[in-house]
Amino acid sequence: MFMEKSWKELLKQELDKPYMQDLQAFLAQEHEEGKTIYPKESEVFQAFCFHSFQETSVVIIGQDPYHNEGQAHGLSFSVKDGVRQPPSLKNIFEEIRQDLSLPMSSKGCLDPWAKQGVLLLNTILTVRKNEPKSHHNQGWEVFTDKVVELLAAREKPLVFLLWGKSAREKCAKVNAPHLCLEAAHPSPYSAHSGFFGCRHFSKANQFLKEHSLAEIDWRI
Repeated sequence: MFMEKSWKELLKQELDKPYMQDLQAFLAQEHEEGKTIYPKESEVFQAFCFHSFQETSVVIIGQDPYHNEGQAHGLSFSVKDGVRQPPSLKNIFEEIRQDLSLPMSSKGCLDPWAKQGVLLLNTILTVRKNEPKSHHNQGWEVFTDKVVELLAAREKPLVFLLWGKSAREKCAKVNAPHLCLEAAHPSPYSAHSGFFGCRHFSKANQFLKEHSLAEIDWRI
């Protein structure tokens, strides 16, 4: 399993729980049946590889991974460079352009954010090819609830960017000293209903600055 050591230590007991064993058995069965699963096994916990638990400063909650070939690589909303930007990601970059007057990125890989302490966390960490939400209610939601619980209990302030109903529900119990910024999901179906104009990226940096924490360079 690929995971930064502090995350691995914090989540060790959770990973050993019966529901996670059941989840691993489910994934093994999917592979035995010839199902294609995204992301590849070595990237399932990719969100936990770039920075430590204490270095996390911003959390962006996604849903399940992209289900088309070549897209998912373990970070919410991100695709590898050279892969066409999905519509939601394109809208995220458009909001950054409007909010911070930065040029639109032609790339789609959000590794630079992750390296600065942005946890790009999907609610569900795997998906069957071309079948969105196919791994819903198999245990991932319980695991990622634990991740949010650990972060919410941390004394060092965090910013949670919650886009859409599912993200808001996921973090409903997050309170001070953390900042929760809520908006519509960046999907083309909802971006014009509250995502565009939310200015979450400048607001996040303002909060970090006020708490003497490093601001995020949102350029990609």
